Amino acid sequence: MRDLSALPKAHLHLHLDGALRPSTYRELAAAAGLPAPLPTSYGSFADFGETIMAAARSMRTRDEVGRVVREIVEDAAAAGARWVEVSMWPGLFGGRIGTHDEAIAVVVEAGRAAAAAAGTGFGLVVAANRDRGPAEAVEVARLAATRAGGGVVGFGLDGDETAAPPADFVDAFGIARAAGLLAVPHAGELSGPSSIRDALDLLGADRLMHGVRAVEDPALVSRLAEGPTSLDVCPTSNVMLSVVLSLSDHPLPRLLDAGVACSVNADDPLLFDTDLLREYERCRDGLKLTDDQLAAVARTSVLASAAPAQVKEQASAGIDAWLAS
Repeated sequence: MRDLSALPKAHLHLHLDGALRPSTYRELAAAAGLPAPLPTSYGSFADFGETIMAAARSMRTRDEVGRVVREIVEDAAAAGARWVEVSMWPGLFGGRIGTHDEAIAVVVEAGRAAAAAAGTGFGLVVAANRDRGPAEAVEVARLAATRAGGGVVGFGLDGDETAAPPADFVDAFGIARAAGLLAVPHAGELSGPSSIRDALDLLGADRLMHGVRAVEDPALVSRLAEGPTSLDVCPTSNVMLSVVLSLSDHPLPRLLDAGVACSVNADDPLLFDTDLLREYERCRDGLKLTDDQLAAVARTSVLASAAPAQVKEQASAGIDAWLAS
C-alpha cells in the first residue's frame, strides 16, 4: 500500500483559528486564563462558531500567532503538502496584534518563514465574514488587494452561509479578482445548489470551499465537471457539522466519478479532530477511493492552488512518481 504522506499535495481549505494543535490550544488558553472547549459534536453551526472564536481568543500576541502559523505549516509539510493556503478573517484577533493590515503582515511573515524552513510553500487567503456585512467585506477586499503578490493569494467568504447570500458580496469579489486574487468563497455547505450557482455566476469563484451539495442538482454537477472551478472538499467537517449523515454517505466519490475536480482538506483540524493526512486516509479507508483517485485529488489540489508554476510542476512530477512506485 502506497504511503499517503509521500503523496505530494496542497492543503487549500484550512482556517487559521481552527488549525491550532490541541496541545498548543490548551497551553495558550491556560496562559490566558480561558477555557479550551473541544466538543466531540456540534448541535448547530452557531455552536461551532462559538468554539472557533474561543480558539481565536487564546491567541493574544504576535509571537503566539507566529507560533500557531509555524506549526500549521509544519503539520501540512509532514502530511506531504508542497503548498499550504491558510484562510483568515483579519478581525480574528480583535485588534490584539495590531490593525487588520498588521495582522495580515504577521501571518504572512510567519508563514513564509515556516514554509522556507519546512521545504514547502505558503499563501494566505484573506476572508470576509458574512456576519459583518457587505460594507466590511469591501474594506477587507481592498486591504487584501494591496497585498496581492505579497503573500496574499486569495479572497474568501466565511461564516454562516445561510446568513447572507453571495449577491451581497459581488463588489468585494470584484475588487479581489481585479487585483489578481483567487476567488474562494464558501458555498454549497449549509446552503444548497443555488448558493453554488451564485458563487459561480456572481462571485466568479475559482474554487468553492465545500460545494458538496452540488450533488443535489445533476445539471450543476455536469456544469462543474466541465470546469474550471474545483471544490475544496472537507469530508470529516461535513460529517461533524451534519452536512452529511456519515462518512459513508459523503458525495465525494460520486462527484469524482462525475468528473468534478475536487481536493481534500481538513478545514478546522482542531475542532474536528483530524488533519490533512487523516483526511486522505479516511478517503481511502472509509470512502474506498483508489490510489488513482487519491492521486487525482492531490493533483487537483496542486493545480488549483496559487502555488508558483515551478512548485506545481515539481509536485505533479512527484504525484506521477508516487503512482509509479
